[in-house]
Amino acid sequence: MSTLPKPGQRPENIRFSSGPCTKRPGWSLEKLKNASLGRSHRAKAGKSKLKSAIELTRELLGVPDSYRIGIVPASDTGAVEMALWSLLGARGVDMVSWESFGAGWVSDVCNQLKLEGVRKINAAYGELPDLSRIDFDRDVVFTWNGTTSGVRVPSGDFIPADREGLTICDATSAAFAQQLDFDKLDVTTFSWQKVLGGEAAHGMLILSPRAVERLEGYTPPWPLPKIFRMTKGGKLIEGIFEGATINTPSMLCVEDYLDALLWAKSIGGLETLISRADANTAAVSDYVENHNWIDFLASDPATRSNTSVCLVISDPDIIALSKERQAEFAKSIASLLEAEGIALDIGAYRDAPAGFRIWCGGTVEAGDVRALMPWLGWAFETQKSTLST
Repeated sequence: MSTLPKPGQRPENIRFSSGPCTKRPGWSLEKLKNASLGRSHRAKAGKSKLKSAIELTRELLGVPDSYRIGIVPASDTGAVEMALWSLLGARGVDMVSWESFGAGWVSDVCNQLKLEGVRKINAAYGELPDLSRIDFDRDVVFTWNGTTSGVRVPSGDFIPADREGLTICDATSAAFAQQLDFDKLDVTTFSWQKVLGGEAAHGMLILSPRAVERLEGYTPPWPLPKIFRMTKGGKLIEGIFEGATINTPSMLCVEDYLDALLWAKSIGGLETLISRADANTAAVSDYVENHNWIDFLASDPATRSNTSVCLVISDPDIIALSKERQAEFAKSIASLLEAEGIALDIGAYRDAPAGFRIWCGGTVEAGDVRALMPWLGWAFETQKSTLST
């Protein structure tokens, strides 16, 4: 192996995972000492913390007062599945996908709910589908930000205000880093483990008045597990959206989410979080623009994510390799950086094209991203030198 000179500066925080994502700057277990542990989550103290989590979420994201916000089980996946199983089937549905998780929702609707008349509007990794094809007289399911492709919708402008169907949006790697247009969203979901770096297993479900109207006026033809039920006697179970969760939450995780929310509020809220993510992504862009061996997976700058930033190797010698060897080469770079103590978990998602995925959400420091990028180049040159030996 060639012994190329190593860059001088090292990232202080080497956690660049796209989920669970790194904790906020200054985080420690000591920050969770006031968690309501060993008590019922339905006791006054527990319910108060859960309600605070909902209220701070509303404040930071700018969720309209008329929208309900609930804490639900099973992370973002649980929140999305609750929406799909409870709301779909009343009319036709357009399923919009351009990466792994969106494709997963397509599979669930087609193969598990077995809905008829589903229209699939898809695009390959790195591309955004033709959003003009969507029929908003039907229900629409889509991701705001493709976590495994680094491609996002640029805004909610493609969604009409006078739509007949519901819009169901998986926003798990967008919430707290991108401006969500709630007037255009009837169901919005995300998890604590993404942009704010909270602990896993808890999801957030945000419902518009139109979504509540559908829940109270429509009964799906399939059985609903208890964990998905949001109505009783044809009325919304309001307690779910006031801190009375469907199942037992981890109060340690609740405390961690509250800590992240309060930190976000203290630094300036959503505007600052977006600015931090944009600055981190700019640090990646600066490097990519000045090095011809690497490029963004997202082909259109207008649709590039500022959180799950996905990169591919554009060096002609590597492109000439088989897909399998390209994947092995990219993995060897990620492994080398982990061994050097420079970056953890930056390999591309398993279903995505070979390359790298660098989390650039607001809990990451721009200085760490800037320090990482020369090391990425060093690892590339180091590993490429072994191909001819």
